[in-house]
Amino acid sequence: MADTTAITGVHVMWFDEVGMGDVPAVGGKNASLGELTRSLLSSGVRVPEGFATTAAAYRAFVAANGLEGQIRTSIENYRAGRATLREAGEAIRELILEAQFPPDIAATIREHYKALCERTGQARASVAVRSSATAEDLPDASFAGQQETFLNISGERELLEACRRCYASLFTDRAISYREIKGFDHLEVALSVGVQRMVRSDIGASGVMFSIDTESGFPRSVLISAAWGLGETVVQGSINPDKYQVFKPLLADPELTPIIEKTMGAKERKMVYSRGGHARTRTVDTSDQERRSFVLTDAETVRLARWAVAVEDHYGRPMDMEWAKDGATGELFMVQARPETVQARRSGSVFSVYHLRESGRLLAEGAAIGESIAHGLACVVRDAKDIDDFRDGSILVTRMTDPDWVPIMQRAAGIVTDHGGPTSHAAIVSRELGVPAVVGTGNGTSVLENGQPITLSCAGGEDGQVYAGTLAFDVEQVDLGALPETRTAVMVNIASPSAAFQWWRLPAAGVGLARMEFIISNLIRIHPMALVHPERVRDPGEAGRIREITHGYPDLQEYFVDVLAPGIGKIAAPYHPNPVIVRLSDFKSNEYGHLIGGGSFEVAEENPMLGFRGASRYYNERYREGFALECRALKRVREDLGFTNVIIMVPFCRTPHEAGLVIKEMAANGLVRGEHGLKVYMMCEIPSNVILASEFAGLFDGFSIGSNDLTQLVLGVDRDSEQLAGLFDERDEAVTSMIGQVIDRAHAAGIKVGICGQGPSNHADFAEFLVRAGIDSISLNPDTFLKTVPVIAAAEKSAS
Repeated sequence: MADTTAITGVHVMWFDEVGMGDVPAVGGKNASLGELTRSLLSSGVRVPEGFATTAAAYRAFVAANGLEGQIRTSIENYRAGRATLREAGEAIRELILEAQFPPDIAATIREHYKALCERTGQARASVAVRSSATAEDLPDASFAGQQETFLNISGERELLEACRRCYASLFTDRAISYREIKGFDHLEVALSVGVQRMVRSDIGASGVMFSIDTESGFPRSVLISAAWGLGETVVQGSINPDKYQVFKPLLADPELTPIIEKTMGAKERKMVYSRGGHARTRTVDTSDQERRSFVLTDAETVRLARWAVAVEDHYGRPMDMEWAKDGATGELFMVQARPETVQARRSGSVFSVYHLRESGRLLAEGAAIGESIAHGLACVVRDAKDIDDFRDGSILVTRMTDPDWVPIMQRAAGIVTDHGGPTSHAAIVSRELGVPAVVGTGNGTSVLENGQPITLSCAGGEDGQVYAGTLAFDVEQVDLGALPETRTAVMVNIASPSAAFQWWRLPAAGVGLARMEFIISNLIRIHPMALVHPERVRDPGEAGRIREITHGYPDLQEYFVDVLAPGIGKIAAPYHPNPVIVRLSDFKSNEYGHLIGGGSFEVAEENPMLGFRGASRYYNERYREGFALECRALKRVREDLGFTNVIIMVPFCRTPHEAGLVIKEMAANGLVRGEHGLKVYMMCEIPSNVILASEFAGLFDGFSIGSNDLTQLVLGVDRDSEQLAGLFDERDEAVTSMIGQVIDRAHAAGIKVGICGQGPSNHADFAEFLVRAGIDSISLNPDTFLKTVPVIAAAEKSAS
């Protein structure tokens, strides 16, 4: 690492001459670029060539032009109320823009630019000119976007002017305000300018990457945002980018592709170089093909994720990175890396759980930023020039934010934006300020009215909602360190991939029930057989919707697998390598019929609860091709993504003969019990499963009791009937007798048995019964996990 005392008088340095020890000389951003250049080339990380002016150059510039006293006077006028923030900032910026570089510093910058042109083989190389303050990118302050970046700068004159404008951006209104909040002395902070070869991402792509999940703090995930063109659209949040998530622990195996989420963003616009005129860039509409295509291939996604891991390992902390893809060469580059500043500061053992106590009319949806709930009056501010109209304590509703909005964002109870994703400016700043936000709603400024009471909820995972009215909510403070240990394996029930990361801190022994049908109904939305046989879909409107949803997939069946596999992977990731039991689809025929195209493949039944559901579908000609898609997805989850901790569970299996048919059908589709460690469980939810438990045990590796259906069938009570609700009780002696029998018979056969129904979550005495009966595992709804674990521990203590 370079000795900063030895370079005090040096005005320009190449990136490969500096490292993280040189933050006082070249600022956090440029020190990081130097560190990446010097230290991570061996890991395959590529950084465009460049150089940085030093803090010494900035201070020499200020001194040579006699600016320090005038700057201090403007700041004091602002603090004393003799000038507004805008007036003070304008006065300082004008001083800097009218000042001149000392001749020796200007000459040194020109010399380095000429050398960079020679290195790149261009007479007038296009460069990106980026600001790097000596107080930025610190572990406790991100200074996100506080200073300016100038793109597509070419020639010595343009370069020197861009450097001067970078100096001036140290005193934008937002930068002054941010330093006031953080308590930094304005004159102690100096500015370094990074000059870096432009990657032709204007004809390629770019984006942002985090080595941690930015919402939940889950540390084993890489989050990537991607858009066409220059990366400012992603950072600013002016577009909704593609989103990718990759599971880090499985990246070490070069044969695996552990991508656990691929969400296509709208990407309506992109920033490209401008052809002539004063502006160096312009924003244009993307083509229909660009909007309907993923920006990154799977191979590129995995490569970037591996870079993220290398960078995180090198720095020893979660990192926030920017990347770019050159459209001319197809090369990927890392163009920035700085510490992640929000989740890194959160406690790992204590967290708050928010619960809405009321329901309201849904007004808008988007990406949830944070995990809390807020309510207040909507304050719609569409343009930065109207910022002064904002009312403190209200919920800011706007199209998008940039650093000019920070002074009012910190005074908001919540934030709603039309545009942007989880890595946009609005998202990054909201997290740092601890203000809940719902970003990328698409219509927030249209559907929310100024002064309207609204409630903003980010408590349901990745998806955030905005409701009409002021809804009541609870906040539960949880200390995981206070939870007792249990002999019984306590697991969780998870349906939604978007909510899986929300509960990763729970000390669960795995997932006792992952419901595949949630992914099918909410993410895929199309009946599996309609993807196998689209020609059989009778409704023209539904046929059109299928074509629209699956656009870009020549093989419609691949769409099903491509959505289902990462969805299951995302549920499995937080609990890896603990077991994750995935139940095969358990829709009833009426529920299948509600999927797009389902009316062409389902027959109406008088009692769907007891009809064509579960195991009976998988080997039947009416659905076996759809079941093959489920098998393909599960095979991909285990063998391509690498989640061998996934166990497959067969629901509603009526007879041992039927069990044999399903296991045979699975094997025909590449899922062979025992091969590659594959375990197959059975839902124990029919009286025949209990009576013939010994025979079923010879066909399966474990049982999971489904107490809802078992109670329904033992007591003859329709579980959906309001009139019979008083009779439906898992604690009825007939039901508990059946449960006790199957636990005994499973153990006699040498297999494990757990329970994944609603009963243990709802009734503490039922959980106590299960412990006394010797159950191996209890799977709970996540929001009841914390209150039920002490009950299980107490039951174990009293039973011993």
